[in-house]
Amino acid sequence: MTFAQFIGSGNTGVIGLLNTVVAPVIFALSFAAFVWGVLNYFILHGGEEGKREEGRQFVLWGIIGMAVLFSVWGFVNILLSTLGIAPGA
Repeated sequence: MTFAQFIGSGNTGVIGLLNTVVAPVIFALSFAAFVWGVLNYFILHGGEEGKREEGRQFVLWGIIGMAVLFSVWGFVNILLSTLGIAPGA
C-alpha cells in the first residue's frame, strides 16, 4: 500500500473515513446539542431561569461546534485541492 492509497480521496483511505464517518458524527452531535438547547430554552423549561440558561449554553456550544466543523472541513478540502488530492476524485 502506497502513501497515496493510505491517505486516499473521496470515500477511500483516511480522508474517506474522515469525510464519511467522523465529520458527519461530529455534525450530528453538535446539531443534537443545538436542538436539545432549543427544546430546553423554549419548550421544556420556559419558566425556570436556571434550566433556560442551561439550554442557552447548549444552543451556543451547538452553534460553535457546527461552525468549527464547517470551517475545518472547508480548510481540509481547500488543502486537498491545493495538493491535488481532490475529495470525490
